[in-house]
Amino acid sequence: MLILGHFDADGLSAVAILKRALDRAGRPADVRLVGKGENPWSDALTAELAERAPGGLIVADLGVRGGELLSGVATVIVDHHVPTGTPGEAVIISGHGLEPEPTSALLAYWCAQAVGETKDLLWLAAIGLIGDVAEAAGFPEMAEAQQRYGKTALRDAVSLLNAPRRAAAADAGPALALLLKGEGPKDVTSGRYPETQLLLAAREEVKGELDRAKRVGPKVRGDVALIRFESACQIHPLVAQQWRGRLKDKIVLAANTGYRPGWVHFAARTATEANLIEFLAERRPAGADENYGSGHIKATGGALRPEDWNEFVSGLGFPEEKVDA
Repeated sequence: MLILGHFDADGLSAVAILKRALDRAGRPADVRLVGKGENPWSDALTAELAERAPGGLIVADLGVRGGELLSGVATVIVDHHVPTGTPGEAVIISGHGLEPEPTSALLAYWCAQAVGETKDLLWLAAIGLIGDVAEAAGFPEMAEAQQRYGKTALRDAVSLLNAPRRAAAADAGPALALLLKGEGPKDVTSGRYPETQLLLAAREEVKGELDRAKRVGPKVRGDVALIRFESACQIHPLVAQQWRGRLKDKIVLAANTGYRPGWVHFAARTATEANLIEFLAERRPAGADENYGSGHIKATGGALRPEDWNEFVSGLGFPEEKVDA
């Protein structure tokens, strides 16, 4: 069995819940986290999956898109993002459209209950809920976790767990290690395990890059505000989220030309009634691939090759923001 998962707090928690539950049930699973710019529907990653030849595949918090992931292998997708296609014969366990919407970690927690005791994994489900801004959604699991572990301890753990995937190396392995062996959120932050120091260093790196990007002001054309900068860190979602709070009547795009060579990565956020999935679909460049335009209706983004970025940004009214192709 192979578990393929996202590297944010929700994805990491979902992976940790699934692995811990399966291992203790006598069904050991290997884990593969996505890295910088990786996508399970890309040719490179599907080829790697085929070479691994797992007996089964679980994909956690990586979206629901069109196309078979691993032909002939039983596949389960655990996710809560807006689906953009049908992934072959995979079984889909999705929180999308439910009210309130469960995150991938909470879905994983519910699934894990089918194979054994899960009370000691409750804090991991709470980590995912906080990580994907569902802390106040009203789930009883959240209230129970807060009472048992404390709100501050859970929030502090989420902040630290998100740091390594945003750093230039984008290695969330140490964060996952803490979730796999920890007994609660304080095991992430206390320094009990050496991985915590790696997370702290990553957080300082990201903070420095974010402080630098904050100095860049937005350009506004019509309903769109664009902030462009260059950083090897995954700070574009943070920049977009910060400006969303200040430009409440705009669609905010934060574009990062330095995250990955040969690509422009961008995050889209809005406080308006706009559906960002539809907004991007209507402006999809001809060469855009699986890296473009999935996620949530108020929080999405993508990655484009320079020529496709140039088409996209010109269509938005920012021709001066083209990059060298």
